[in-house]
Amino acid sequence: MQQLTRPVRRTLLVLHVAVSVSWLGLTVGLLALGITGCTTGSPDMATAAYRAMKIFGDWLVLPVALATLVSGLVLSLGTPWGLARHRWVYVKFWLTVVTVLLSVFALRPGINRQAAEAAAGTAGPAIDLVVAPAVATATYFFITAISVLKPWGLTAHGHRLREAQAAEARARRAQGNGKAGANVG
Repeated sequence: MQQLTRPVRRTLLVLHVAVSVSWLGLTVGLLALGITGCTTGSPDMATAAYRAMKIFGDWLVLPVALATLVSGLVLSLGTPWGLARHRWVYVKFWLTVVTVLLSVFALRPGINRQAAEAAAGTAGPAIDLVVAPAVATATYFFITAISVLKPWGLTAHGHRLREAQAAEARARRAQGNGKAGANVG
């Protein structure tokens, strides 16, 4: 993929950070609602918490998760960081893919089931709606930390690319030195 221009890269970076932080905030909100639904002694409060989770799940989880994944993918492919050059980018990408899939295929169906039970008056405590957002929140904090700290080194692919670029630069310098010497005489 062609490198992004500086204005496009910066705009996309702001978008990516905004939707990523939104996803983190959304899961913290879901965690708070899940804890409320699971621990309250009031059936009305539990019903309200699970219905609120359903609204978040239906309208926000998927768009925010996909926006995070797509913006991160475009950034990685359109910048020198690459998708598979640095271990931290690679880990971040795969953790994001896994959490998007878990959000779609585990979290949202669990929320929908619990909201339906709450609407029918048969809802009991749903520990899975506490565990899932807690794990997601911890995962997003970890992803945020590796985005800031950029730990680890290059992947094997990144090492090969760096060596190829260095060899190409040496060849250009050697070719440039040969032309300069030929013009001297």
